[in-house]
Amino acid sequence: MRDASSPAPAHRVIGILGGMGPDATVDLMRRVIAATPAESDEDHIHMIVDNNPRVPSRIAAIIEGAGPDPTPELARMARGLEAAGATALAMPCNTAHAYANQISAAVRIPLLSMIALTAERVGGMKPPRRRVGLLASSAVKLTRLYEKALAPYGIALVYPERQPALMDVIKAVKRGDTGSANRSAFARIADDLAASETDLLLVACTELSALAESLEQEVPILDALDVLAEEIVAYGFNVAETIKPNLLEASNQS
Repeated sequence: MRDASSPAPAHRVIGILGGMGPDATVDLMRRVIAATPAESDEDHIHMIVDNNPRVPSRIAAIIEGAGPDPTPELARMARGLEAAGATALAMPCNTAHAYANQISAAVRIPLLSMIALTAERVGGMKPPRRRVGLLASSAVKLTRLYEKALAPYGIALVYPERQPALMDVIKAVKRGDTGSANRSAFARIADDLAASETDLLLVACTELSALAESLEQEVPILDALDVLAEEIVAYGFNVAETIKPNLLEASNQS
């Protein structure tokens, strides 16, 4: 952690726990830059990024129960970002939010929760959303991250019938495949989900975010990565009213 005698930065700095995957991390940074009302370099958000692809597989740990626990590496990254001057953390990986409490316990700065921020955005939509189709990894489904976050708003989640096929799309993106065939496979799954009496499609996997711009459903689409990018900008500009305490994973104070 940062030495107590070291001065705090004069501006807000976002520490990005990245590498899950690397493309998703760069994509978040690009979206933050695009969402920033800047006229010069100095107007942009200060980000410190640990683009670490060596974080043990969250999917293997959660779904298969195999391989090392990602928690120690995520906690180490969080402490390193705090020591480097970050005043808040963000993480462009929905699945990794299963470890949000452990990450928060490792540092004294808050973690902007993509899950909670997205749920708050969906819960505040007009007209209200009642059935949301979730395009996410099977690990997000298993951990019920979005069910828990959306429950206070009375929102039901619907998953694709062909969830294994969606996992194939996600794994293909991790291999660098964002080509037309993989985009078409994703679009077919999204089409089926949109037809299941849903009133919103929620893209809740940062690999799928790389393909989401090509979706053309009549049902509205919200990408959790866009929500996180916009809230990072709001935090960076100190727009306090947009960052409510309950939307931050509060860290342990000792």
